[in-house]
Amino acid sequence: MQALVPVAQKAGFSGELPYIAIEVPEEKFGDFSTNAAMVMTKPLKSNPRKIAEELTATLKGHPLFTAVGIAGPGFINMSVKPEAWLEECKKIPADNSDYGTLPPVPGEKVLVEFVSANPTGPLHIGHGRGAAVGDALARLLKKAGYNVTAEYYTNDTGLQMENLGRSTLIRYKQLFGMDDALLENSYQGLYIRDIAQEIKDAHGDKFLKQADAESLPFFTTYTADKILDDIKEDLKKFRVNFDNWASEKSFHESGAVEKTIEHLKQHGAIYEKDGALWLKTIELAGDEKDRVVKRANGITTYLAADIAYHDDKYERGFTRLIDIWGADHHGYVARMKAAAKALGKDPASLQPLLIQIVSLKKGGELVAMSTRSGKFTELKEVVDEVGVDACRFTFLTRGYDAQLEFDVDLAKSQSNENPVYYVQYAHARISNIFKTAAERGIDPFPADPNWALLNREDDLRVMKKALFFPAMVEDAANGLAPHATTHYLTELAGVWHKYYTGNRVISDDAALTAARLALAARVRTVLKNGLELLGVSAPEKM
Repeated sequence: MQALVPVAQKAGFSGELPYIAIEVPEEKFGDFSTNAAMVMTKPLKSNPRKIAEELTATLKGHPLFTAVGIAGPGFINMSVKPEAWLEECKKIPADNSDYGTLPPVPGEKVLVEFVSANPTGPLHIGHGRGAAVGDALARLLKKAGYNVTAEYYTNDTGLQMENLGRSTLIRYKQLFGMDDALLENSYQGLYIRDIAQEIKDAHGDKFLKQADAESLPFFTTYTADKILDDIKEDLKKFRVNFDNWASEKSFHESGAVEKTIEHLKQHGAIYEKDGALWLKTIELAGDEKDRVVKRANGITTYLAADIAYHDDKYERGFTRLIDIWGADHHGYVARMKAAAKALGKDPASLQPLLIQIVSLKKGGELVAMSTRSGKFTELKEVVDEVGVDACRFTFLTRGYDAQLEFDVDLAKSQSNENPVYYVQYAHARISNIFKTAAERGIDPFPADPNWALLNREDDLRVMKKALFFPAMVEDAANGLAPHATTHYLTELAGVWHKYYTGNRVISDDAALTAARLALAARVRTVLKNGLELLGVSAPEKM
């Protein structure tokens, strides 16, 4: 804040200025508010009110402001001249463009890993929330100028995969009338029966003539590949695309897991006890206990593979790793922070985000989810019922760290209570205005409208909200908060709906009509670009 420099110099302060917040207050207080006077109290050894008085004296002479005042203990409120808002609004492109895209962020290479569901069953709505958050976050970070890669990691090896293959083998035998019973740890969903039927149709009774140990590798691989293909198809339908797919199995087969363990042993981050190898997670990250990476029987743990995977991420040049996990991975955070430190990296470069539980509300009944028991609501079921747009938008209406109740009936409704409908309708309403204008022989996109005609409070209110879009992108990206986009778009849609209700865009006044059409075009640009960040469509009619 440049106005603070002479005030600080006058008081004899020559150090680096502390962080100063500039926020958008309630409308009655002005356009911007700052706490500069309060945070400079200690450095300047003065009371905040006196600092605020000196600052306001400087700011009042600035040509940008119409009013500068002090509130409370020293908050400074500022009102910007209408002409300044008009000039900035003109800069928003009238077409659907890259408006809001920020300059490239140098030196940062970000990997966002999300969903990463084990290929043991279809995606459920919990996975869907993680998919929506991860994809929207990747889009948001790219918009904010970051170099971003989206990645999916499959846990496609180990005992769970053997259990999966054995479950399909048992179902296969049952199709021939054999009385093999599912085991306690078997996967019981109907999708296992369907896969078993596919194998029977393709291979007949071939596997009845083999020992289970001989058949099991085929059933495991076939089932996992089939489920993963279905996962990829569901994600594609959900408008989620990954730049890369990583496999746990590949890290074992390449020797990367053993190589990483040996590397950490040599650097003193792993020690041996009772025949097992342990990572020093207590020392490295304050974990409640150290964690096993290789058991006494020589079998490595999931943690060992995950360390090798994250080492690979760093080796690929990523400086920032954002891992999106389920809420049940809370205890895993310290372990992976310890792994990052053991690998010689700043633990802060690893940012795990824990997606909280999502419950489905439909007729007042909540369905318990368990992949193994087969009792869960599949993501594709919800998408088929409410649509991709409503599903993605709803998942992003709350922060990932808060539990979410998904109301199916609300998501399907065409009313202002449905937030996605409310926002999309604002875009469609403006598009319809342009269509009406064209039908009446009026240019929907006037080349040189008289912006000075848009000088009333409701005109300026729309401009201010639209112009906040780039700042929202920056703030949401810095806070890893894609849900901020849904909140912003809902507010912008509300401002526009109110404006439309109180003002005729197309009227007998040709000059005023042109100016309001120009304003409407800018709002539509922002709505479309904001919806694109969410992976939600911007319909021109509804």
